[in-house]
Amino acid sequence: SSRAPAGSVSAESCIPAGLRLGPVPGSFKLGKYLSDRREPGPKKKVFSDAVPPVFQVRMVRGELVDEAGSSALEWIGLIRAARNSQEQTLEAVADLPGGQIFYRALRDVQPGEELTVWYSNPLAQWFDIPVTATPTHDEKGEERYICWYCWRTFKYPNSLKAHVHFHCALSHGRPFLHHDH
Repeated sequence: SSRAPAGSVSAESCIPAGLRLGPVPGSFKLGKYLSDRREPGPKKKVFSDAVPPVFQVRMVRGELVDEAGSSALEWIGLIRAARNSQEQTLEAVADLPGGQIFYRALRDVQPGEELTVWYSNPLAQWFDIPVTATPTHDEKGEERYICWYCWRTFKYPNSLKAHVHFHCALSHGRPFLHHDH
């Protein structure tokens, strides 16, 4: 399987809670290339004009822009999937099932902080992504997440959820949640 380059997008200035980015262009496959390891890749800084003027920001028509002034459509695909809720700064949301997908800031994102995203619960259910993952503890007492189909072990809950949805050969044809699309 070919891997997308792992990128990272960080805030150059404070990004206020509730700010929406998007819509996300193309087919939505958040988490498809997620792994337990952080892989180095291209870095990009973004600016917000919806902040107090103490920060050096670039204002372009009321939206977040990168160093080159490009809109979110140009770089939103570089935002990394969050491996767990502690590192998550954005959630993927849709106004209606099957509608356009946006990223929404869960809290104020501080300058220098990386933007990472994961599914909101309603969007996860829409895409048949597991909403929860229960940890077990290995012999060293560290939390681990085990695939309930193939028994592969993961360090982070979202790595397990992405594996079950995109990669586990034993889970295909068996949706995690039963619901109507």
